[in-house]
Amino acid sequence: MYICICKAVTDGQIREAINQGACTRKQLRECLSVGRDCGKCNPDVRELLKIHTPQDQGSCTAVPHCH
Repeated sequence: MYICICKAVTDGQIREAINQGACTRKQLRECLSVGRDCGKCNPDVRELLKIHTPQDQGSCTAVPHCH
């Protein structure tokens, strides 16, 4: 499902970025450009981060491996 219509970013792409180490909206914005234009996707991006970010945050990286 498309989360960011402005940049055509899907929930799968966001989950993959989180799996690759992105743990913040800022990191997702840098990786995928989500939330840069209209910002309507930010609540959904926050929710995906909340659901899919590891509890221990040990796999979070300062610079995630972005595609």
